[in-house]
Amino acid sequence: MGRSGYNGGMKFKLDAGVTKIVETLEKAGYEAWIVGGAVRDLLLEIPAYDWDVTTNATPEQIQPLFTECFYDNEYGTVKVAGKHVRKQFGLDEGIINEDVLYDITTYRTEFGYSDKRRPDKVVWGKTVEEDLLRRDFTINAMAMKTNGEMVDPYGGKKDLEQKLIRAVGDPTERFTEDALRILRAIRIASQLGFAIEEKTLAALQAKVPNLKEISWERIGAEMMKLLATQHAADGVIMMAGTGILEIVIPELLLTKDVKQAGHHIYDVYTHSIEALRACTSPDPVVRLATLLHDIDKPTVAKAEGPRGVTFHSHEVKGARTAKKVAERLKLSKHDQDRVFTLVRWHMFTYDPKMTDAAIRRFIRRVGVENIHDIIALRIGDRVGSGSKTTSWRLTEMQKRIGEQLYEPLSLKDMKINGTEVMKLLGIKPSQKVGEILDTLFEEIIEDSSKNTKEYLEKRVKELGSK
Repeated sequence: MGRSGYNGGMKFKLDAGVTKIVETLEKAGYEAWIVGGAVRDLLLEIPAYDWDVTTNATPEQIQPLFTECFYDNEYGTVKVAGKHVRKQFGLDEGIINEDVLYDITTYRTEFGYSDKRRPDKVVWGKTVEEDLLRRDFTINAMAMKTNGEMVDPYGGKKDLEQKLIRAVGDPTERFTEDALRILRAIRIASQLGFAIEEKTLAALQAKVPNLKEISWERIGAEMMKLLATQHAADGVIMMAGTGILEIVIPELLLTKDVKQAGHHIYDVYTHSIEALRACTSPDPVVRLATLLHDIDKPTVAKAEGPRGVTFHSHEVKGARTAKKVAERLKLSKHDQDRVFTLVRWHMFTYDPKMTDAAIRRFIRRVGVENIHDIIALRIGDRVGSGSKTTSWRLTEMQKRIGEQLYEPLSLKDMKINGTEVMKLLGIKPSQKVGEILDTLFEEIIEDSSKNTKEYLEKRVKELGSK
C-alpha cells in the first residue's frame, strides 16, 4: 500500500502548531510528514496529543527555521515547545497546548540494538517509506500531509479497520530491537480495545524474557500508561496470558485460585482484575492500588469453620507488598505512599450511626488528598466482587465525607498556631507546644464549633498551667 489521499471528515482537526511546523519545512524546500500515533488517532477520530514530524531535512537544516528549539541527541530529533511555536507564528492564546513538545526527526534507518533499546548506528534516510520501516506497529507506521495525503506502506489503515496490532515487517526483529515493545503492544491493545495479530503475538510471547533487560523506569512508565487505558483490566489479563505479568507483578499471580467466602463469587485474582475494571478513577496510581488491594490474601488465608476462609489483616500486610510493587515500578515516593495508604485503609466500614467526628477522623487518617480515591477503590472492590452496583452505605458515606470536607481536618485548619501558643505561654519551641496543639485538634475533631480564637486561647492557658 503506497501513497493516497485521505478524504475522511476528521472529527478532530490538525493541531495548529504541527500545521505551522510542516508548512515551515515545506516552504524551505523540504519534505515533511506527520507520523506515528497522531496519524493513528486522527484516523480513529480520537484526540491526538503527541505530535511527531519526520522530514528529509537534517537537524542542522531544521534548527535555523525555528526561533527557539533544542537538539541534544544523536538520533536526529529537534524539539520545539508549543509556547515557542505560538510565539513564532503569532497564534492566538489557547489555540495550542503551550506545554506540548513537537518532535521533528530526520528520516533515518537504524542498525543493531545491542542494549535492546537504542540503535547502535543511525544513518539519515532518503524517503519517508524508509523511515516508516523502523517503526514498531503498522498502525503507528503511517504518514500524513496537512492536506490529507497519506503514506501507508505496511497496511496500517487496514489494520486499524480490523482492530489489529501488527508489527512492521518481521515481528521477532521488532521485539528484539526494543524489548519494551512487548509491553507497549499490550498497552496499545488495551488503549484501543484491539487484538494482537497472530504472528505478532507469537513473536511477543517468545521474546518476553527480553523484558528482564529493560530498565524498571521504562517498564514502570509503560505499565502506568497501560493502567490509564480504557481497557486496563483486559491489558492485565493479556499480560498474564503472555507471561509478562510473571516478570512485572509476579505477586498477583499467587492470588489465582484462592477461594473467597461470603459475597464474593470470584477467586482473589479474578476479583482483583474485576475490581480494576470497575474502579471509577482514571488515575493509574489509584488503579494500581485497586489491582493490588488484596495482594496478600494468599499469605494470611486461614480456614475458620463454617465461615470458610478468612483473611484477617490482609490490608496491613498487603499495603507493604503493594508499596514494594510501586517501588519496583519506580513510582515517585509520593505515589508509593498513596498506593500504601489506599491499600492499608481500604477495609473501612460505614454505619449510619457514625458521628461527624468519626467521619472527620477517617478523613484525617486516610488524608484529604486520598479520600475520593479510596472511595473509587472501594467501589471497584464491591462491584468486582460480583455486585451489579455500589452499596447504599458507600453512597451515604460519600455524602457524609463531602459534608465534612469543609470542617477542620488538620492542624493548619485551626484558628491558632504554634507561634501563638508560645507567645500566650511565654515559652520557647518545645515538645509541650506540639502536645498542646494535638490536644486542641482532638477537641476540634470532636466538636468543630470549638475552632474559634477565643476558645482556643482560653484552652491554651488552661493546658499551659498544668
